[in-house]
Amino acid sequence: MRFEEAYEGWRGRRLTQEEAARLLGVHERTFRRYLDRYEDEGLDGLRDKRLSQVSHRRAPVDELMRVTQLYGRRYEGWNVKHFYSFYRRMHGGLRSYTWVKNTLQRAGLVMKAPGRGKHRTRRQRAPMVGMLLHQDGSTHQWVPGRYWDLIVTMDDATNEHYSMFFVAQEGTVSSFLGVKEVITQYGLFCSLYTDRAHHYWHTAEAGSKVDKTHLTQFGRAMHQLGIEMIPSYSPQARGRSERAFRTHQERVPKELAAARITEITHANRYLQQVYKPAFNAEFIQPAAEHGSGFVPLIGQDVTDVLCEQYNRVVGNDNCVAFEGMKLQIPPDRYRLHYVKVNVRVHRYPEGHVAVFHGPKKLAEYNHYGDLMHLDHNTTAGRY
Repeated sequence: MRFEEAYEGWRGRRLTQEEAARLLGVHERTFRRYLDRYEDEGLDGLRDKRLSQVSHRRAPVDELMRVTQLYGRRYEGWNVKHFYSFYRRMHGGLRSYTWVKNTLQRAGLVMKAPGRGKHRTRRQRAPMVGMLLHQDGSTHQWVPGRYWDLIVTMDDATNEHYSMFFVAQEGTVSSFLGVKEVITQYGLFCSLYTDRAHHYWHTAEAGSKVDKTHLTQFGRAMHQLGIEMIPSYSPQARGRSERAFRTHQERVPKELAAARITEITHANRYLQQVYKPAFNAEFIQPAAEHGSGFVPLIGQDVTDVLCEQYNRVVGNDNCVAFEGMKLQIPPDRYRLHYVKVNVRVHRYPEGHVAVFHGPKKLAEYNHYGDLMHLDHNTTAGRY
């Protein structure tokens, strides 16, 4: 569906190749390859052939070992360009400079050089709604003597605020709630731009690159839904959301004071019913292109995706130990017991938990660990 929408947008000259590729989450060159395959073979031409065949250009293991051993034993400490010259001239090497450099860097024999300074330009907005969303939080004294976190999820193309609410502290739960509100109303979106807070990303050390393989609970949920996450490496990169927060910090405290609101529950009701509609009406901008990057969520429920998930093993008493609680699995007409079975515990943003065996929900519990009523035919949605 997304490719056909991007293709029609490009054919109709509503989207450039770069914008169409961004809609699909691929590089511009990849989009051009898709065009050639689609025009020659139709949708079958878009199948990823890497899944069924091995590249004939992949270097064998013995060649990798030969290069790393050659460098480690005879040329240790040489810069890569100097070593590459000898590798080609004295040892008959046929591989490219980039291949040699990457091979030595992956083996830990040479370090990556620091990046050169880049010429930065103002980033253009996403051309259509639903292509890129921002989510961020702002800690501020929104009412006298009380600091809350304001969580905002907004569209890059239009500035429209899809979700905004106060919480005591920003974290995984608040991020889940913001994304769930957007998906429930509009559908799945393409990508999400965030800072590098610990509930979004794992980082080896403060200020370093994010780890895109070791996912947080929130990162796992976005991967499961097919939403690309994009990390921000500077406040300037989040300029649009930062400017919006400056506006909120100027306006919201005054409006809450005028309405004599001091409690977080009443403040959230005011944001939802009064402030957010008025803000969107004043600051929303038209998207550069018609159309939408949102995909309808048909027959699916994201509740069991937008939650924390933990693997556990059932004990001899058919109980699952979780966060100091003993979650008793009730009798089941499909199975005599679940002793030593691997199960999955879901903890929802509202505080209650559930135990799953594969897609089947075995039981649901309140935040004290007490068993709640469950229809045993209930299954979780598959993604």
